[in-house]
Amino acid sequence: MHWKPSCCRDLRRKNLRQYIDEARDQLLKLEVFKMYAGLSILKFDSLFEVSNNSRTRGHSLKLAKHRCRLDLRKFFFAERVIDRWNSLDQQAVNSSSLNSFKSALTRTRRAKMGFFMDHSD
Repeated sequence: MHWKPSCCRDLRRKNLRQYIDEARDQLLKLEVFKMYAGLSILKFDSLFEVSNNSRTRGHSLKLAKHRCRLDLRKFFFAERVIDRWNSLDQQAVNSSSLNSFKSALTRTRRAKMGFFMDHSD
């Protein structure tokens, strides 16, 4: 049996957890885009309200965030995804198809990761 230090196991768990969180984040954004584009049976207007604040930074389709007193509402899909959706750039939100939206998400993720990682191998 090959022995591995506990720090390696912890690092693998951390990387797996980060991968799962990123995958979940991407799936949530994809689902909102499907609703917005009319590709889902769920209606965008039934779950979300577009913010009417004209002073927002970023894209033009910012979602309004409501104050939540109950955990039930706070952890509901529509509330969990608002910050993630609002962090997107205008190019991603204006995508004409699901594939172009996926490409924009990948570009955004790589750009953010590139900021934190050194690629000078």
